[in-house]
Amino acid sequence: MLTFDELKDIVDISIEISNEKNKNKLFSLMINTAMKIANCDAGTLYLYKNDTLVFKVMKTLSQGVSKGELGEKIDLPPVPMKEGNVCAYTAIHRELVNIPDVYDSDRFDFTGPKKYDSMTGYHTQSMLVIPMEDATGELVGVLQLLNAMDSEGKVVPFTEDQEYVIRALGSQAAVSVTNMLYIEEIKEQLYSFVMAFATAVDERTPYNGSHTRKVAVYAGILADELTKEFADGNFREGFDENRREQLVLAAYLHDIGKMIVPLSVMNKATRLDAHISEVKERFKLLKVLYDRDYYKGVISKEENDEMQAYLDDSLNFICEIDGAGFLPDEKLARVEELSKKCYVYDDGTTLPFITEYETTCLSVRKGTLTAEERTQMESHVVMTRKILDKVHFGSRYKNVKKFASTHHELLDGSGYPDHIKGDELELESRMLAVVDVFDALTCTDRPYKKPMPREKAFSILHSMAEEGKLEDVLVCSLEKALEGVTTEDIEKIEAEGFRPND
Repeated sequence: MLTFDELKDIVDISIEISNEKNKNKLFSLMINTAMKIANCDAGTLYLYKNDTLVFKVMKTLSQGVSKGELGEKIDLPPVPMKEGNVCAYTAIHRELVNIPDVYDSDRFDFTGPKKYDSMTGYHTQSMLVIPMEDATGELVGVLQLLNAMDSEGKVVPFTEDQEYVIRALGSQAAVSVTNMLYIEEIKEQLYSFVMAFATAVDERTPYNGSHTRKVAVYAGILADELTKEFADGNFREGFDENRREQLVLAAYLHDIGKMIVPLSVMNKATRLDAHISEVKERFKLLKVLYDRDYYKGVISKEENDEMQAYLDDSLNFICEIDGAGFLPDEKLARVEELSKKCYVYDDGTTLPFITEYETTCLSVRKGTLTAEERTQMESHVVMTRKILDKVHFGSRYKNVKKFASTHHELLDGSGYPDHIKGDELELESRMLAVVDVFDALTCTDRPYKKPMPREKAFSILHSMAEEGKLEDVLVCSLEKALEGVTTEDIEKIEAEGFRPND
């Protein structure tokens, strides 16, 4: 019979098993608890998966063996579901098996344990194998214990009391495992949807090919760095698993609103983009028209030669500024001059050298987008919020939408769409702002600019911090976190993707 203290220990352990939320810790707790109750030397925990029994934890106290307790894989092939194997038999029939001495039993094939004994000098004797079933009767795994010992350390058979208690605890642990696996399945489903959305956004245009995934990678790296600095007393906050998950999920979803931005805006590589061909064709026509006027005697040879040279020079100028990064005042003034030029037909109608839309495009001082196009591009943040408003994230992921839809807000309030500033911005929003700008500066797939070296990119980020737009401590932490991290390292992490159980 069990004593009161033993019963109390069992109840305490039962509560601990029910409260444990980490799968690997639960597996370790199960094997150690079972071995303690049975006072045995060794144990193995198997999980039922793909019609096999997969090794999860192995322990042998007398030999100092411990594998799988930290979640590391055990390099042993899964046990097939064949009745000759005692573990498989237990799983198939859901039947507890208690063997007093495996060397004195021909009920099962004990070739494996005996071979292990001959290789290691170990002696397997008593064995208790228990099926682990959840509340619905579904098989979760099998628990195998070896070599129960009496108070003097002598190997003895497992008792009926031990059978009863360990089976009960095994069932309770099975329920906990089932719940954990179910939660993981739900989380994996969520992540698969998120990754599908991220892929759709990035694949919509070749000029956004890996931005979403890289921002997620940088966000995770920055969170890990801040957690390390927090542990060292050098930062105000750290990131637990859930907080990091919400940040990275928000990073994957931050540009989902770009699904509604026209590709003509998303893919606009230069100020005129595809319209440059229309300008070139018009200038060809203008040259022909002025030649015709010369042959008709409307203008002189000198006037025609001058106009032909002007048209050639103007078209070269247009092609030059079309892809330029920044336009000074004198070039903008020349665009204004060209916008007033036109050819007058005989009937009084006119053909402008450049249209009103082309003038607007060529008057963009920096970048490629007009004010109207930039408004369309910036609307993606509002659409991100609207789309994510339709998603039920639950309490565990309640902040994902907020972080994703504020990644373009800046500390001085000059960001968008809500012009939130200062302490009103969550740390995660500030982090996404930093990593989003960093990738935009260093990415290799933007049509309108060459990628910047990291040093120059961080110089710009520090300048933005000095202007009060970004938090400099976050810029410094990202810079520190990426020291020694190569582009290949980032691409590898990006390809693997972030998963809830990483």
